[in-house]
Amino acid sequence: MSPSKPLVFVTGNANKLKEVKEILSQGGNPIEIESQNLDIPEIQGTTVEVARAKCQRAAELVGGPCITEDTALSYVALKGLPGPYIKHFMAEIGHEGLNNLLVGFPTKAAEAVCTFAYSAGPGTEPIIFEGRTEGTIVPARGPKVFGWDAVFEPLGFNQTYAEMPSDVKHKISHRGKALEKLRAYLQSLPE
Repeated sequence: MSPSKPLVFVTGNANKLKEVKEILSQGGNPIEIESQNLDIPEIQGTTVEVARAKCQRAAELVGGPCITEDTALSYVALKGLPGPYIKHFMAEIGHEGLNNLLVGFPTKAAEAVCTFAYSAGPGTEPIIFEGRTEGTIVPARGPKVFGWDAVFEPLGFNQTYAEMPSDVKHKISHRGKALEKLRAYLQSLPE
């Protein structure tokens, strides 16, 4: 992909930027991105509604092609909550609080959801790319440097995201799955 303007990833999260650059630079046709930290209010709604609105506003502010990302952590016992509001829950109650939300419930099952939205520029309808990974909420293990990674253990693994080497995490994570779809789409665009 070689648009007339560089593809901008709108984020202020250095860890997300690092992961996105690592994943999109893999393969035979790496996708280069720039980043901008813009203050874009998030609407309340589903992950897709939040992602679409954020991307539309970002495209207006950037004045060209951009991607935005929204992450959700949905607890089965809480019927999908905290969902797209996980960032606020994490900031207020931390890793221990995320575990305490499930005290007394019979299941600790959860699903990590990542929603990327791509806009070709202002006035274009964003295209949505979603990745999902099922797992379990566990007491925090591993480095506590990237959001809720230390409390999410993907199904079939005995490590949390925080404990995994990045190459393993990228292959199975919600973000990695969504980015693979986004990369395939971007690489299919005409030069």
